[in-house]
Amino acid sequence: MDLNDIRSGVTLVSLVLFVVLVLHTWSRRRRTDHQAAAALPFEGDMAETAAAAAQGERRE
Repeated sequence: MDLNDIRSGVTLVSLVLFVVLVLHTWSRRRRTDHQAAAALPFEGDMAETAAAAAQGERRE
């Protein structure tokens, strides 16, 4: 066993871990988590816009 065998093993293990991570991340069970996370940046803007509209202000 030489250094190239170890490098090949590490590369193979890294590839397998990457594929498992991608499959876990994009599984159907996590779809609601992704949708909730995607809406987070807009929640603050929507609340501020609604508050400004209630006060009769125009936000630019």
